[in-house]
Amino acid sequence: MSPPCVAAELNCSRPRVLTNPRLYPLVAILLLAVALRLPLAFWPNFHHPDEIFQYLEPAWRMLGHESVITWEWRYGMRSWLLPTIMVGPVAIGDWIAPGGIGAFILPRILAAIASLSIVASAWAFGARVSRTHSILAGFVGAIWFEFVYFAPHTLSEPLATAAILPAALLLTRNAPSSRDLAVGGALAALAFLFRLQYAPAIAVLVLGACWRNWERLLPLALGGAVILAVGGAIDLAHGAVPFGWLVANIEQNLLHDRATEFGTAPAATYVAWLWSRWSIVVVPLSFAIFRGYRHAPLLFWVAFTDIAFHSLIAHKEPRFVFLSMSALIIIAALGSADWVVVWSRLAWRRLAGMVIAGGWVIASAALAATGAWPELWMHGIGAARLASALKADQQMCGLALYDVYVFLLPGRDRLAGNTPLFAFYSTDPLAGAQSSKVTRNASTAFNRILARSSAAKELPAGFTARDCDSIGGAEVCIFVRDGECDTGAAASFALNDVLKRIDL
Repeated sequence: MSPPCVAAELNCSRPRVLTNPRLYPLVAILLLAVALRLPLAFWPNFHHPDEIFQYLEPAWRMLGHESVITWEWRYGMRSWLLPTIMVGPVAIGDWIAPGGIGAFILPRILAAIASLSIVASAWAFGARVSRTHSILAGFVGAIWFEFVYFAPHTLSEPLATAAILPAALLLTRNAPSSRDLAVGGALAALAFLFRLQYAPAIAVLVLGACWRNWERLLPLALGGAVILAVGGAIDLAHGAVPFGWLVANIEQNLLHDRATEFGTAPAATYVAWLWSRWSIVVVPLSFAIFRGYRHAPLLFWVAFTDIAFHSLIAHKEPRFVFLSMSALIIIAALGSADWVVVWSRLAWRRLAGMVIAGGWVIASAALAATGAWPELWMHGIGAARLASALKADQQMCGLALYDVYVFLLPGRDRLAGNTPLFAFYSTDPLAGAQSSKVTRNASTAFNRILARSSAAKELPAGFTARDCDSIGGAEVCIFVRDGECDTGAAASFALNDVLKRIDL
């Protein structure tokens, strides 16, 4: 029998993860995941404008600064929970590195850290089967390119997935305790508040967990109720009706079809996208998913439900089914670990694990470097460069956007700081076809214009191109004139007023 632990002994105070050699591979895998993810938090790209304008900009506004107000926030379609969570990181980041960079980077670092729950969940699902399964599933969770790419992006889909997967882990235990159920319910509710479109998938998870034992529903519901109450209280603190955003979202997207204004696609699109994203690798992945289904059947049906539900929505984007992609990759990792176990019985058993792990690395690297992904890794870099040049410009006293939409840019503070920001768009009813003339008449209000190089002849006299870069597939330049600014000359074209007129 081991001697009782004495407080003076060093081992008594060590965390279990440091004293249990079986967990050393998990520590190594998490360190690998951190090494792949954290540098990307400093890489100034963005995947979609939502990560800036739906979450970081409202958080910036909550700190008393000017920010861009999107149509979703004007209609009250967004929960205040995520921006409120972002306030602390945005404030601390700006204190550490003022000028918008810190307020952008620190939330991305925390999002990347939150994504480690996907890695840990993959490990834990595998640990239910064998040590080989835990190591390989955790390794795949650490290196798979889509997990790495989305990790630092402050989007609702990866953040909700980072809550749902550990919830699935807790709720699918053989005999979950009341604590497991309460924490799982809380995580599921948090995911719902982050991404309400994941509600059907969450419902399948809850029903699957309680199907044979409905007594589990009470502690699960209590845990979820606590988080929902917190979300409602945060809405109320911001002067909004608790969960009014949910009603507004359904009203705008289901009754008024607002989402379809941003594009529509047929029902089978997500299946086609899986092929385009995974290319020929989809073949071995399909076999691995088929093999791994038995290890996490409920996780598969969560993924299936998520894809089926989003297929019914006319507006589609690949990021919407990040939950499904994550679940399917974890299941595939579990299935591929089965092959390692089978092949390890052969003469070349020592190579089996290395061959499968190497296959995952090669597939991940190849897919990350082909198709649309090279462009995605660089998306927003040109805008970030021009924004940095503008922010460093000590002579800028007013900035105008001329038919360059603000949602292609990296946020108000990183772009212009406290400098007055105006917009002249041909879609603005106050400017319309006369936007060039209106810009000339208001040109005393600004001494910098961000416009496409091809629009140089439409700009006011006296402005010359200085810096150019690619934004949204077009060459965009900073046009400069000398002199001061009379900002009142363009008062009607303040950015948020223009966005309100064009309902964006």
